[in-house]
Amino acid sequence: MYHVPFDPSKTNLPVVEILPQVKQQLAKNNTLILHAPPGAGKSTLVPLALMEETWLQGKKILMLEPRRLAAKSIASRMASLLEEPVGLHVGYRIRFENKATKNTQIEVLTEGIMTRMIHHDNALEEVGLVIFDEFHERNIHADVAMALCREVQQILRPDLKIMVMSATLDMPQLSALLQAPIVESLGRQYPVEIIHTQDADLWTLPEQMAQMIKQASKEKTGDILAFLPGQREILKTQELVQHMLPQVKVFPLFGQLSPQKQQQAILPHPEGKRKVVLATSIAETSLTIEGISIVIDAGFSRTSRFDPKSGLSKLETIKISKDAADQRAGRAGRLGPGTSYKLWTKATDDRLLPFRIPEIMEADLASLCLDLVQWGIKDIPNMTWLTPPPSGALSQAQELLEQLGAITDQKLTPHGEALRKLPCHPRIAHMLLKAQEDENLSLATDIAAVLEEKDPLPQNSGTDINLRLEKLRRHRASNKQGRGFERLEKVASNYRRLFDIQEDNAPFDPYESGLILTYAYPERIAHARPGNNAQFKMTNGKIASMHHKDDLAHEAWLSVAHVDARDGMGKIFMAAPLNPTDLAPLVKEVEIVDWDFRIGELVAEKQWRVGHIVLQSKPITSISDTQKIHAITRAIQQDGHRLLDFNETVQQWQNRVMSLIKWQAAGDWPDVSTDTLLANTNWIAPYLEQITSADALGKLDLLEILQYSMDYDLQQQLEKLAPSRLEVPSGSNIKLRYQPDGEPPILAVRLQELFGLLDTPKINDGKQGVLIHLLSPGFKPVQVTTDLRSFWKNAYFEVKKELKRRYPKHYWPDDPFSAEAVRGVKRK
Repeated sequence: MYHVPFDPSKTNLPVVEILPQVKQQLAKNNTLILHAPPGAGKSTLVPLALMEETWLQGKKILMLEPRRLAAKSIASRMASLLEEPVGLHVGYRIRFENKATKNTQIEVLTEGIMTRMIHHDNALEEVGLVIFDEFHERNIHADVAMALCREVQQILRPDLKIMVMSATLDMPQLSALLQAPIVESLGRQYPVEIIHTQDADLWTLPEQMAQMIKQASKEKTGDILAFLPGQREILKTQELVQHMLPQVKVFPLFGQLSPQKQQQAILPHPEGKRKVVLATSIAETSLTIEGISIVIDAGFSRTSRFDPKSGLSKLETIKISKDAADQRAGRAGRLGPGTSYKLWTKATDDRLLPFRIPEIMEADLASLCLDLVQWGIKDIPNMTWLTPPPSGALSQAQELLEQLGAITDQKLTPHGEALRKLPCHPRIAHMLLKAQEDENLSLATDIAAVLEEKDPLPQNSGTDINLRLEKLRRHRASNKQGRGFERLEKVASNYRRLFDIQEDNAPFDPYESGLILTYAYPERIAHARPGNNAQFKMTNGKIASMHHKDDLAHEAWLSVAHVDARDGMGKIFMAAPLNPTDLAPLVKEVEIVDWDFRIGELVAEKQWRVGHIVLQSKPITSISDTQKIHAITRAIQQDGHRLLDFNETVQQWQNRVMSLIKWQAAGDWPDVSTDTLLANTNWIAPYLEQITSADALGKLDLLEILQYSMDYDLQQQLEKLAPSRLEVPSGSNIKLRYQPDGEPPILAVRLQELFGLLDTPKINDGKQGVLIHLLSPGFKPVQVTTDLRSFWKNAYFEVKKELKRRYPKHYWPDDPFSAEAVRGVKRK
């Protein structure tokens, strides 16, 4: 089967010891968890060791990696162990790059490729084993691929085997979720000395990191791997370190680098010089960087978080979790004893989250939804998720796909099918297909590259996307090397190859790019707000702004591409000017009958609008009662606490009913809590026909309305079982004060009015006692009791001494049981 037979034991890697156990467990089970520390050799040796297992029956092994660089490096390493080039028995597939054939037995994939494979072959007929490597990173693509593979395994292919490999997962919890055994390799991790410093400051992080690298290079020997949150900090640190340590070679390592430069960082220096690698979290796992014995960790990671409330994503720099910190530190102990400098205190270390938050909890779920709808799954939340996707983000994604015309009635449309076939976000795919209809596809491919990749221009270059597009075209036409633009051109050329079109470097109308952007971001068409403040209202109703000196600040209309949410107002990072005549197909004529909270009145008008942006309006003089009632009930649902008069009398009526719900489990009492009443407004709708203002709404007699909303029999029972007043021996009718939680109602009454009353009064057919607040003749609290008889026997005489001294003209008998109850001073 191999060109050169492969023997795993020759590698002398720790995972070799548990390979027999792995084979044994996979022969008996269809799911397995492999726990092995960094450097144990699990990523390269385990797939090779399983190639000839009989249960594979000629089927292939798929191994999923969270990053493209790791996929290529691992495939290359396995191929070298077989002494053959990549693409024969071992290959890889990543976005826009395929080094595998139909005869390849092990394919290393990025996780997003996996979901597309499942859609192409629902039963994964040619696959015998799917390996999820570095699953602890909880990439959204890994979670989706896992959910889909589990569906395949449970419904179509019980013989399909799944193996999860990781170094830091919460193994017992994962084993219970997957119902899978665990095989553990102890590995051969060398001791790593941990050195904590003071907490790093994000504002001066490059300077702090450079100083730490200088210090570590003096204190320790060996190459250095330093973790920083992103490209900007890496490049600044690189500049500082090269100046401080000219004899040391400094290499950056991040996702946007070319493969050649990434390889320079991974491999030993050809002349044997000391090396410093400045990396993002890309270097946490899978990759083996030769010669590293010192790790310096800034303790930060940069991640994009999606906010379902605003529909916007923002890039955040966050503290890493404990498992990520351990993973990074372990890099120093792969080849021998090492040292890890952590730029945070021991106290901060104790407060780190134990595990990273799964990406599915914070990501944009549009692609996920599109994949699952295509798979035919309608009940997405109830799939076999390790972490179910948040309902808010899921709803947001489904709404977007409906807006793009990709799904309808939870089914994929022909347009949605076309979107799925393109290897990009549904927004970008929709933009490309619409631009193809407009015969403007070449410009759209350039725009797609700019949207997907890191901005090639320095900060404060302005928000206009056309600046980037013009420079990209000039770069391409002149064949010059320009940092950042090579990557853009690579992505753009891949898209051109997909559509079989030629490059176009001709000048273009800047308004064309604005129109194309509206296809990707229809909810971000923006119109300038009144005043010269560079603020814009988007069609999704949100407000966003840019610097008032920006080239686009004075445009009337924009198509916004990159925007984040900051303090209630988005900040625009990239946009294009928009010709309002291009919006004609999007303008809708609607009749609006709504409550205006600013003026406290019902407003009815005909509007011509694009999303939430009103272009023109005129009043409507005649509206139906149904329209009016719907508008007012929506306002009540939104702000009924303020609009309606829930006074003390109304609240007491509500408390009486809610108390009976607690006291009578078998009763038929309605939930009349304020939140429930505002959520379901059927009880008040018949009284709203003549209402047009907040004043009129506030004058509605809620007590009368609520009473009549209840059946007559229940009204009668309410008065009988939970009366609003109780008659006391003095003849007074005293108000009962009911509690919202069903606690005993309070009877606050002057003590003299209860003379002769032997026991505590009861309501609810004698099943519920009241809480008596005994008052002095001046209505001051004297005693609280639920047992009146005990009070007369025990506490009364002490109370009597004090009251007789303070109120000498009042009647204070020695025998309260037989005394006459009085309201005030007893007549002689």
